[in-house]
Amino acid sequence: MQRTALVTGGSRGLGRAISIALHTAGHRVAAVYLSNEGAAQAFSDATSIPVFRWDVSDFEACGKGVCAVEQQLGPIGILVNNAGITSDAVLHRMTPDQWTRVVNTNLGSVFNMCRHVIEGMRARGYGRIVNISSVNGEKGQFGQANYAAAKAGMLGFTKALAIEGARKNVTVNAVAPGYCDTDMVAAVAPDIRQQILDGIPVGRLGTPDDIARLVAFLADDASGFITGATFDVNGGQYMA
Repeated sequence: MQRTALVTGGSRGLGRAISIALHTAGHRVAAVYLSNEGAAQAFSDATSIPVFRWDVSDFEACGKGVCAVEQQLGPIGILVNNAGITSDAVLHRMTPDQWTRVVNTNLGSVFNMCRHVIEGMRARGYGRIVNISSVNGEKGQFGQANYAAAKAGMLGFTKALAIEGARKNVTVNAVAPGYCDTDMVAAVAPDIRQQILDGIPVGRLGTPDDIARLVAFLADDASGFITGATFDVNGGQYMA
């Protein structure tokens, strides 16, 4: 069944692949972005997927944005919380701003977006929420106390909301990608990149499509008996 899907951070990297996968599955997709207007417009031109601009760390902006999407595309039945940033530093050098920006964007945005769609999903008796966490939220990572804390927080949030939504046919799941071939990883120094590759048993980085295929399944009507789960897609790098 065709539904309206909203993907935060939906025009680049993993979000781009997720938006395209949901669009290919027949859904009406809205891709949310913040900073790179040129890339977002190029994405929209290439895919015919409309883009919407707002700051997902801003609760009021999320409310207005959700209203704009629903006015244009219809009630949101699928939400993918993918937006995220990094601002790495060891804790003894991390500033309060580095902590706050990462936690507000990566975790606060999940509350902001879910809060603005959950009532409608419950009222309609249907919803699919997929939260994009990270392998580093499961195992930790040097210099990423802010990022790891936010991504780990998403996992607890996922389980709690899954319990709340289950009787209303609202499923909530998390996907924890490992290192994927995106701009973020491409920016890593070559020696560190090689260390990452050496630690992945399958011997390669993930692709955005590796993640997108799973998200598209979790967003489908057929996945209704799966909720509160975390799916590791990391090439064997971390096995919980």
